[in-house]
This record gives sequence, structure tokens and C-alpha cells, in this order.
Amino acid sequence: MCGIAGLIHKGKTVNIGKELQDMLQALKHRGPDSTGFALYGQGNNQGDYIMRFKVGENVAEGSSAVNEEKSVYDARRKEVDKHIRDLGGSIVNDAQLTPYSFRYCIKYDKDLMEFSKKIESVEMTEILSLGKSLELVKDIGDASVVSKQYGLDKIKGTHAIGHSRMATESGVDIRSAHPFWGYPFSDVSVVHNGQLTNYWNNRRALENKGMRFMSECDSELIAVYLAQKMRSGASLQDGMQDSLKELDGVFTYLVATKDSLGMAKDTMAAKPMVLYESDDLVALGSEEIAIRTLLPQEIDTYDPYDGEVKVWQI
Repeated sequence: MCGIAGLIHKGKTVNIGKELQDMLQALKHRGPDSTGFALYGQGNNQGDYIMRFKVGENVAEGSSAVNEEKSVYDARRKEVDKHIRDLGGSIVNDAQLTPYSFRYCIKYDKDLMEFSKKIESVEMTEILSLGKSLELVKDIGDASVVSKQYGLDKIKGTHAIGHSRMATESGVDIRSAHPFWGYPFSDVSVVHNGQLTNYWNNRRALENKGMRFMSECDSELIAVYLAQKMRSGASLQDGMQDSLKELDGVFTYLVATKDSLGMAKDTMAAKPMVLYESDDLVALGSEEIAIRTLLPQEIDTYDPYDGEVKVWQI
């Protein structure tokens, strides 16, 4: 059992990090092992790419990964820096957030797939997100722990999605946590609750098109699937509609791009989702208690119907 949440403000910027933290903390009972945030803000106002990445793992019970010495992380970071320069990019500014996690602003104007493959050729290195407005952070602990660790309650933006995870089929570590970036498409992220029954068939098809996977989580497959659709020219809504035909299983997922938030529910509608919608705010969660952190007053909510796809713009 996991919890997902999302919100989008239309026409205004708010403390999006704090709002999503409160929503996910309310869903802690659905998954306290790890928490992830995909926050959409204004970038650095220079049009540079924001890259969140890690060069190692933070691990807990059941993970096959290991914690390593800081010197190992530092050496990998130096390799990443060299690759960025070799690819013709430049680092505008950088911040080390934990011994294994970093945030870079980068000037780069070439192919993102080539860039991503080169960066991730460094041992144990994974790009968590790459975009001009997306900031994707995930780690071990509940929403308040992760938010405090990375200073997320100070991030301002327009929309966000997040996930609270209870580890069932894999260990507790960052690589198994959600959300997932839609490699290699800029500013796409996905959170998901459910199971896909044709995961491996779809994964092999995407890998044959050059896509990469960092986990065996079906949520990552949805992110890469949608990124590939949009990279091929489809709109977000069309890609989501196609997913209901081509992805088998029981699932509800949220997807975000630089200017939109989408929701899809499979035709069996077995996984919960509650929706509130007004002229200036849309909020969704696995349970209404998440929405109540934003709107404690009496409100009208509803459950999206089976096979429904909705997309909202900022």
C-alpha cells in the first residue's frame, strides 16, 4: 500500500514544497519507508537546466545496495563534472545536499539522451531529474524527514506530485523510491499506485528504442512510456489515453510536466483516488485526508471514474 498526492495552482505561485509535504505526511500511514517530491517552480530564471542526481545510495532494510565512504562519492562527482565539460556543457552553480546527492544548474544545448547516458556511465550515478522547472527529490523517511533534509519546505512553485512508499517487493533505498523522471524528456515526472501485468513486454520495447531503466519498478515504466510518447510528438493527454490501452493492470497515476498536471485511472478503477477541483486549485490524493491539509473547510470531492484521464494547465 502506497500513497500518492498532487496539486496544481492556476495562475499563481505558492510555497509548493510545504503544501506537498503536508499532503504526503497525512498519507504516512500508507507508506513510511521512503518519500519523494516532484516540485515545479520557476527554475533559475536563466533558462538553464536543473539536474538533481545521486552518486550513491542511502539504504535501509532489504536493500541490496550499500552505503559507501564520502571519498568514493567525491571521486564520482568529479567524473560527472568532467563529463559535463566534455559534452560541451558548463556548471553554472552546484550544491551538495547530502554526501551522495547534488543539485546542479547547467548550461547545455544538445541532445539530452546523449547527455544522460554519459553522466550515468559513472558508477552508481543516477539522474533523478533534469529540466528547467522540475526539482525531484526522494530519500528514506517520511515526508517531514525528507523535506527537512533537503530544505523542500522553502521551494516555491505552481504544481507538484509526490509519493509515500511502503516497501513490499524491493528493499528500502532511493532507487526504489518514487517519483520517477521521464527519461530523457525534460520536466516529466510520474507517481503511481498499482501493478502493471505487462511490465516486461513494455520495458523491452522501450529499451529497444534506446530508453533506460534504473529500477524494476513499474512506476518508472509509466514515466519512460509517457516520455517516449511525447518525444515522438504526442500530447500529454494523448499519451495518457494510449496508456490505458497499452498498459495492463490495476493502477492510478499522476504525471506532471513543466506546465501541466495529469491523472489517469485504469478501466477497473481498483486503486483509490480522491479529487477536488475549483477555478484556481486542483488537489488529488489517495485519501481525502491529504486534501484536507490544504482545505480544512467543508468541500466537495469526488472519485474519478474508471478509465478517466484528466489534464490541467497552470
